[in-house]
Amino acid sequence: MPTHTGRRLRSSRIESRCIRPSNDFFPDLQTFPLVFAREGYSIIAGAVVLGLLVGSGALWIDAWFLRAGVLAVGMGAILFTLYFFRDPDRTAPAAAREGLAFVAPADGKIVEIVEEDEPLYLEGPSTRISIFLSPLNVHVNRVPANGVVQYVRYVPGDYLVAWHPKASEKNERSEIGIEHESGTRILFKQIAGAVARRIEYHLEKRDAVVAGERFGIVKFGSRMDVHVPPHIDVQAAVGDRTTAGETILGSLPEHAVESASAVEANASSTAPPEA
Repeated sequence: MPTHTGRRLRSSRIESRCIRPSNDFFPDLQTFPLVFAREGYSIIAGAVVLGLLVGSGALWIDAWFLRAGVLAVGMGAILFTLYFFRDPDRTAPAAAREGLAFVAPADGKIVEIVEEDEPLYLEGPSTRISIFLSPLNVHVNRVPANGVVQYVRYVPGDYLVAWHPKASEKNERSEIGIEHESGTRILFKQIAGAVARRIEYHLEKRDAVVAGERFGIVKFGSRMDVHVPPHIDVQAAVGDRTTAGETILGSLPEHAVESASAVEANASSTAPPEA
């Protein structure tokens, strides 16, 4: 399968980190948890090979302090790569699993919460929550709420720093919209930054998703935006630290709620004609 920036893997959706061998000779492996995100396997392998080559070359250096320095560089490259692609287990809160809340789709820090128009999927006013991921955060992304995927788009673009005000409009990104069972629409975006140069996601239209489910990764620093309608109660604040799949960002209605624009449209359509 060809690899490229912003690739979407159609063959599978990441719902579990468990190895599933095709034979029954190793039953203990059926639930053996993978420690690292599968999107990083090739990079991890490359880092290990490079580290071993650097380490082997260091053995030919006579000066012990130089040899130690080169060995440290090789080992450091391996350890950082393993650390970056770690994929810890997460359990969504009960409220999110029951469809009463939405959670952070990414680890990081909330850097902005603003009211703005969202023309792509919500098609109206929205509250945007922006989460910045540093290279030290877990970069596996998770679905923020239960629902059905209705909108998926990949947009090539620039590589402004992730906290730039125009990053969500100009940078390479994915845009994914889901409809909650209440009819509430939620749009979330994986946004590449100045360092992050590859977006991967595993969702397609009509996929049924649950809060906390893995859906992709943005490699080496990035940003995640979440758009919700203005009537949604956002319980997060700027400066909050988030944990993907676990930190509740706000509550969701249990039943269908009409948006303000829909209410206004219905009111105008039922208003008596002017004399």
